Amino acid sequence: GIRPCTVPPRLAQHPPAPPNPRRSTLRNARTLERLSGTPARAGWRAVSARAGTGLPVFRKTVTPMLSDSGSSARTGTIPITLTVNGQERQLQVAPWTTLLDLLREELDLTGTKKGCDHGQCGACTVIVDGKRINSCLALAVQKDGAEVTTIEGLSSGALHPVQAAFVEHDAFQCGYCTPGQIMSAVALIEEGRARTREEIREHMSGNICRCGAYSNIVDAVEDVLKSKTSSFKEAAE
Repeated sequence: GIRPCTVPPRLAQHPPAPPNPRRSTLRNARTLERLSGTPARAGWRAVSARAGTGLPVFRKTVTPMLSDSGSSARTGTIPITLTVNGQERQLQVAPWTTLLDLLREELDLTGTKKGCDHGQCGACTVIVDGKRINSCLALAVQKDGAEVTTIEGLSSGALHPVQAAFVEHDAFQCGYCTPGQIMSAVALIEEGRARTREEIREHMSGNICRCGAYSNIVDAVEDVLKSKTSSFKEAAE
């Protein structure tokens, strides 16, 4: 018969110690002080109870100390101006803040996803000044004055043709990579460099779909390309 898998007695008696949230929080606070010159207050607070145990679940908090006026001190930040989805935004950002973190954490545009955070999966793709980029690799201060389009600003009201094609061709499963896939496809079509399925696959290769919906994604992009080509031909005639 099959022998059940058991934990060796020595491991059961001495399980590995969990990470210390207080230690990492204090380290983050000291780093914030050193880099920005802003006094930081580190702490951790219980946000919920762990199911079945009654033990609290802690969330790390590292916040700048308040100034005398009651507003957060912004020492060490840089003023930038971005046009995000058609709206001009004047922001104060730390020099090390990526465009991805700015969009998600400061502007609450969470449609742009953080996947690998190393520019290898394409989940964070946005369009900046008409070109698609991995927003996790771009510092926000480098894009001062730029025009940024995220998945939230792709359409108003009716779906964008690429979005509609993704729905029609069922070009997603879990949906986590879908915003990046759609933004990359929109820019690809505007670039006009892909005309065949092989070229679509090549120019979309920077966007990873862990569910493996590649065939349907290519079908959706090809459908929009054909529609656009037909429109151009009708206009020429």
